[in-house]
Amino acid sequence: MASRPLLSQIVTSSSIIPWALTTIVSALAMYVWGSSNAWHLAHLSIYQIFPVLGLLAFSIMWSHYMTGFFRKNLLKTVNLESYFRYTGYVVLLAILLHPGLLIYQRFRDGFGLPPHSYESYVAPGMAWITLLGSVSLLTFLAFELHRWFKDRSWWKYVIYAGDAAMLAIFYHGLRLGTQLHVAWFRYVWYFYGSSLMAYLIYSYYLRIKTKTI
Repeated sequence: MASRPLLSQIVTSSSIIPWALTTIVSALAMYVWGSSNAWHLAHLSIYQIFPVLGLLAFSIMWSHYMTGFFRKNLLKTVNLESYFRYTGYVVLLAILLHPGLLIYQRFRDGFGLPPHSYESYVAPGMAWITLLGSVSLLTFLAFELHRWFKDRSWWKYVIYAGDAAMLAIFYHGLRLGTQLHVAWFRYVWYFYGSSLMAYLIYSYYLRIKTKTI
């Protein structure tokens, strides 16, 4: 009988881990963004605001992947439905606003619509990386259809595309992210990328091993 309260405490504590992880990575993104703007946040332009939304979107999605790993291996009895639902709303809003604000401001400034507006915003030859981000956005939006199609046999290909999009966004941020010029956060970004890659390799290894791929 004494073991039940202990087990209950462990499960309750374990359910806090995903929220804590998401809070930490979100705080890191907000901190590096704020410090890179010298914390003068009262009169920021859209060009200064939209980057933090990309940082938040990727960071929270990374925490989703890490939570998925722990759920499969350590948190099997923990109900994380509300965690994924509410943080998913934040990610959806961020991935819509991140490119959306840039597209709006470039159009307002007279540079037209993508891809031309992208080409005139980044260094020559880098426009394709911005388009890579847009393609990844469409992939993530397609994933939102899981409520209706997750049981279809072809849904696994949407998941594969989402995994590829995560790697694409990692590269997108590495090449174009303003805050990635901050040395300590660049190492944090490398950690995100390497741990994500390790998770994907492990995940696909298990799928191939169990012939579920």
